[in-house]
Amino acid sequence: MATAQAPTNDPGIAAKGYTHPEALVSTEWLASHLDDPDIRIAESDEDVLLYDTGHIPGAFKLDWHTDLNDAIVRDYISREQFQELLQSKGIDDSTTVIFYGDKNNWWAAYAFWIFHLFGFTNAKLLDGGRLKWEQEGRPMTTDAPPARPRSSFVAKERSDEQIRAFMADVRKHCESNGKLVDVRSPDEYPGGSCTCRSIHKREQCGADTFPAPRASLGRVPRIRTARSSRRASSVPSMSRNKGYRRRMT
Repeated sequence: MATAQAPTNDPGIAAKGYTHPEALVSTEWLASHLDDPDIRIAESDEDVLLYDTGHIPGAFKLDWHTDLNDAIVRDYISREQFQELLQSKGIDDSTTVIFYGDKNNWWAAYAFWIFHLFGFTNAKLLDGGRLKWEQEGRPMTTDAPPARPRSSFVAKERSDEQIRAFMADVRKHCESNGKLVDVRSPDEYPGGSCTCRSIHKREQCGADTFPAPRASLGRVPRIRTARSSRRASSVPSMSRNKGYRRRMT
């Protein structure tokens, strides 16, 4: 089965000068591929009730809390759970998964990252997320997505080392005068309002603050251009889970 590859020459994406434009698709591209059988669209929101009020036609709900995190241990789901998730959604290696969501694609990017953690790289983010799609007046529905036959997808072993940094990695990075980018909110940055006390100190490796909402420009939250983001892209960003997320290269 042919894989539905998103265009690497999409003018709206290519003009931003990214090293990896293939990681994004535009709303225009997705609107013209809603009926493509090789695509699955996943909505992952901070507001887990938002999907039921309306979603992109054909999109399935991906709950970041119950679908992607272990119910008991503070960690991501296991390889077996990830495999079951994709099989149940009819996704295999020939499927292109497009992620989008609310809050500047915050949890959509989280889901995208977890798919990469298990070696599923045929994954892309919708530039502008849910808000851009809605503001352009594109179709929304409350209908459940059509059922897909179970797939025979076999998940790869989880590989943290490629895209994740742990405490020893961060210490080594700091000792070599590396930089950190702290994507928490302005209130969390100095330690005033923080859900993860182990990393609340501003002084940690001289981390620069770059709140997640600032990753977008203008009233519609789209991905920043490469030029406007370059000064804050030199290193691993802090994660709410164990360890840190590496900047993908």
